[in-house]
Amino acid sequence: MHKVTKLMGISLLVLGLAACDGETKDNKAPADSATANAPAGQQVSLLNGKLAFTLPNGMADQSGKLGNQANNMHVYADSTGQRALIVILGDNTPDSLENLATRLEEQQRSRDANLQVITNKAIDINGVSLRQLDSIITSGGQKAYSSILLGTLDNQLLTIQITLPADNQQQAQSEAEGIIHALKLNQ
Repeated sequence: MHKVTKLMGISLLVLGLAACDGETKDNKAPADSATANAPAGQQVSLLNGKLAFTLPNGMADQSGKLGNQANNMHVYADSTGQRALIVILGDNTPDSLENLATRLEEQQRSRDANLQVITNKAIDINGVSLRQLDSIITSGGQKAYSSILLGTLDNQLLTIQITLPADNQQQAQSEAEGIIHALKLNQ
């Protein structure tokens, strides 16, 4: 359980750093809804092909800076760090996905009293049950849209966190949903 909490803490740390990095906004990022709805970037395959997704344009592998293959943490971000996708594979836990998501929500709320939970629901991707927690977090006056997926893959806890600027909540939510709909999971 301690490892799960540690991994969640790392995710929230990256989210906080992205939210605080308001000094360098990426003004060149595409803002039209077609780009947000259908990510048209690089295909990424992890975990021997058991997890695949389309990396949105403008994001690149930053794993060497915050994580590596040895600790099963993969980080993809834009040049500002405001748009990020983090994949963590950790030790499995006997707790239900619903309990994990509730605890994660409580951790977020303890860091941000103004936390806005958009959704906390069960979803299914290619027969793999996941829990999706979407929220708006405010840190240092900056708002960030966070979509966190929790699930079990290969008898390990899989955490996928998508963090986007929430200046335009509808666009951020649409872009996050586009990434989630493009996910491919294989048991």
